[in-house]
Amino acid sequence: MRALLQASWDGPADMRLETGVPVPEPGPDEVLIKVCAAGVNFADVMRAHGTYEGGPRPPYIAGFEAAGEVVAAGGAVTGHPPGSRVVGTGYGAFAEYMALPAAGLAPVPPGWTGEQALGLVLNWATALAALRPLGRLAAGETVLVQAAAGGVGQAAVRLARHYGATVIGTASAAKHPAVRALGADHTLDHRTVDVAAEVLRLTGGAGADLVLESVGGAAFRSSLAAARRVTGRVVVYGVAAGDAAVTNRELNFTHPIQLVGLHIGVLAAHAPAMFTELMAELATLRAAGVHTPGRPAVYPLASGGEALAELAAGTTVGKLALRP
Repeated sequence: MRALLQASWDGPADMRLETGVPVPEPGPDEVLIKVCAAGVNFADVMRAHGTYEGGPRPPYIAGFEAAGEVVAAGGAVTGHPPGSRVVGTGYGAFAEYMALPAAGLAPVPPGWTGEQALGLVLNWATALAALRPLGRLAAGETVLVQAAAGGVGQAAVRLARHYGATVIGTASAAKHPAVRALGADHTLDHRTVDVAAEVLRLTGGAGADLVLESVGGAAFRSSLAAARRVTGRVVVYGVAAGDAAVTNRELNFTHPIQLVGLHIGVLAAHAPAMFTELMAELATLRAAGVHTPGRPAVYPLASGGEALAELAAGTTVGKLALRP
């Protein structure tokens, strides 16, 4: 098969298209899919630089999110027979075939293409988990969505508005129209303003009831400072700008807030009942017209390195996809 191989930890520039790569064999708890579309995510950039926790060592087939048709299944797999159309995450998505863990798979919604279904698990389920079961969002509350123009961020803005929240989104100024079009009440340019100070101003000094934090680095501090004291929740689901730390002393005295970690793959594996509930809620949201088919910017497989470079440079808006 054709596949994009990451040859080193020197970044996306060292990603190359290979032919004659062996088709993977699905394990007992995996399915093998013929990939019709692969999602491009910031975690791919991190893996290409060796900064993603537990990421593969080079050389490896890049990518971890894909949609496609099941062509084979391991002996322990039930519910995903050959011919099923599914979307999920694993290793080796930037290829013509991929083995995916059956845990955490979701069916491609009827009438949707694989490209339209990208992000269902990785972006929409993450955003929904951060807002509802983990973030405990209630109508009338204020939500700060960091990186609101990204895949999870866009889903979070739409969902938060649907659930009756006031939404503040951060993004570079050029992306503000896109974020406002999704329903954000306020947009902040994280490059030019003090985000925490602006959130406090917009909330009359109270702070945001819920903060969705995926940036890391200095933005992590802004997220903590922007949250309402005591009852404010900060859900952390990304580290795009690097590691950040908070001490027990800070949580006691400086930032007395509620801090929650989220990784959708870990959630699917360790809280399967919650994952099932998320999928059911997303189906309801599709019926209500809230979760609509995605419209990713699509690149050919050979241009995967270029797509990752543009994502890393912060010049893209919304979901990116590769077509094998």
